[in-house]
Amino acid sequence: MTVILFLAILVALILVHEFGHFLVAKWARIRVDEFGIGFPPRLFGRKRGETLYSVNALPLGGFVKIFGEDPSEAALSGPDAARSFIHKPKIVQLAVLVAGVFGNIILAWLLLSLGFTIGMPTALEQTEGHTLTDVRLVTTSVLPDSPAEKAGFLLGDSIQELSVGQFSVRPEKPEDVAAFVSAHGKEDVTVLVSRDDRQKKFTVQPKVGVIANEPEVPAIGIAMGVVGTLTLPPPLALIEGAQATGGLLRGTVVGLYHFVVQALAGAGDFSQITGPVGIVGLVGDASALGFIYLLSFTALISVNLAVINLLPFPSLDGGRFLFVIIEAMKGSAIKPAIANTVNAVGFILLILLMLAVTYHDIVKLVTS
Repeated sequence: MTVILFLAILVALILVHEFGHFLVAKWARIRVDEFGIGFPPRLFGRKRGETLYSVNALPLGGFVKIFGEDPSEAALSGPDAARSFIHKPKIVQLAVLVAGVFGNIILAWLLLSLGFTIGMPTALEQTEGHTLTDVRLVTTSVLPDSPAEKAGFLLGDSIQELSVGQFSVRPEKPEDVAAFVSAHGKEDVTVLVSRDDRQKKFTVQPKVGVIANEPEVPAIGIAMGVVGTLTLPPPLALIEGAQATGGLLRGTVVGLYHFVVQALAGAGDFSQITGPVGIVGLVGDASALGFIYLLSFTALISVNLAVINLLPFPSLDGGRFLFVIIEAMKGSAIKPAIANTVNAVGFILLILLMLAVTYHDIVKLVTS
């Protein structure tokens, strides 16, 4: 079921991306030959006007075939040459190329806005004057190989009570948990949590050295946050959704920048990125937490897809964008054979990277 859900999300995100290209190309009166759901072989299709709308056998996304995007003799000098992508003004070409990215950003904004309309789990410090309901202290991460992970803590557990013997506290903020654990660093601490509307008890022995920047402080290996449900009327939800989308964009760009810098310095780490296999697991985790979490995770993937597509790498939208800029600066088109070869090499490199990341995901899955 998780794999089917992942494929459905993947298809939706890619179709939205391609639909962005499709809409702007149509607006610019560029001939669009096909808009396909999935990848060939073709199952069936229907032609409306000059465009074939097809459904294909491989459910891995979709595509739009824009006349002249990959220059051919017909696009350069045929009867419809004036309606080819290659013969449109550079500003129109750039608009078509970035339209897919904007499609994914708009989708993320709408998904997050829907989440805030329904009721979005939100950190207390991010509410900016809005009222939260169902406020609780939850785990936001569990460190690998920590006492908490070994005891069975999971992301999203709501911490209700800490106790040692007959002494107990009901923590309201992360500092309360940290202080209690530190004060009872040599004793077994019983933690009462709420998970899926059920209560569970864990007994955990704090350890020193769990927190890297505080090696002498006893800890159990969890990060926490005060979270509640933020529900807003649609107009405010749209504003909050836009702000949340902006935050996701900034975080994704900064994270990608640091990864590229580390990779160029020879310090890149595959553990920082996740491929299809890893994303399937994350989709399962999000869906297990609830519909809103799945909605938020889909928005996150959509933003990541938008940012990655803007990279100036051959075969990505950003690479094609760079080609158009180069052509505008030099005053002439890049030879089609050169452009197609560079894009083909870029595509092969991306496939190899995806295979490497997928292999790393499988290794992590097998050894975890």
